[in-house]
Amino acid sequence: MNTSRAYWACQLLGWGLYGSSQVSNAMATLPIPWERIVVEVTVLNLAAIGLTQLLREFMLRRGWKKLSIRQLLPRALVASVLLGSVVASAMHFMAVAPLWGLETIHDPAVLEALPSLLVAMDPVMLRTVNWSLIFFIWIALYIGITSVRERQAAELRQSELSRALQAAELKLLKSQLNPHFLFNSLNSVRALIAEDPARARDAVTQLAGLLRYTLRSDHEELVTLERELKTVGDYLALESLRLGDRLRVELDIAPGAQDVRVPVMLLQTVVENAIKHGIAELPGGGVLRISATLRDSALHIEVSNPRPINPTPREQQGSGLYNAAERLRLLFGSRASLELDLSQPDLAIARIRVPSEVEA
Repeated sequence: MNTSRAYWACQLLGWGLYGSSQVSNAMATLPIPWERIVVEVTVLNLAAIGLTQLLREFMLRRGWKKLSIRQLLPRALVASVLLGSVVASAMHFMAVAPLWGLETIHDPAVLEALPSLLVAMDPVMLRTVNWSLIFFIWIALYIGITSVRERQAAELRQSELSRALQAAELKLLKSQLNPHFLFNSLNSVRALIAEDPARARDAVTQLAGLLRYTLRSDHEELVTLERELKTVGDYLALESLRLGDRLRVELDIAPGAQDVRVPVMLLQTVVENAIKHGIAELPGGGVLRISATLRDSALHIEVSNPRPINPTPREQQGSGLYNAAERLRLLFGSRASLELDLSQPDLAIARIRVPSEVEA
């Protein structure tokens, strides 16, 4: 429901309920025909709707909703009294006027319980006070409801903006990951074509699967670890064509870990980093170990690899792991993490933590 329709729905419902209660009260306390009661109460409430609509337009033009409580209060009081005076004056010739005074109260005990100032007040003045209070309540409700709606709308806009920004960041981060992944694979296939065409065909099939997975990653954020491991397996098979016996792989995946959903291309990025900055830089290569366990309501993945003891600047870690860590932060906040442990001079260990509540 848009703002205008919601406003008129509240106007008609509020004044309609108020008018119905006054009709019921008048029929029970005033000795006048019910037809006249209905007509006069209807006229009064239609007048109130018209006056509050004029007041609303005035408040919007003057920017009352931007005022502080201290600035708004005296303005609301003055407006309420002015509108109350208009309605009270118009009621002078109406038979239902006693409803907004004390004429319908005949119990002496009730009258004695009321403040003496109220009892002694002129009927016209009393009706003015009553209607002024009604209009003041209307102003308070209008300002309160519209302020809440505008705050919620602002929060929704901020949330949508944050989600759009997050989506843009994620897309940018993934676009920074994919080129290295593809270029390395293509180089491996190109080197194999002349040497072993049969193996080259198998490599092309694996590369096609990798390309398909990479293209689909633009439309997905999370995949099961099992699916990610399959892609990593294809990638490692291609890399083994280039590295041969220098690349050895050990897997240790705990039961149930494969069903946990992880960011797409996350593990592949970490594995690529381990090979590019570690095993590929060593003459004898080394063992790439990948383990995954479930504990403390989270999936814990470790990727370890040997590395040069004194890496050159060219061998330092690139932006891949930073981008992967940023993707984790954007998707899971503080519940996820990616840390690279370089405390051992010849070994690098990447530790990933992903909440395990997100399951397939």
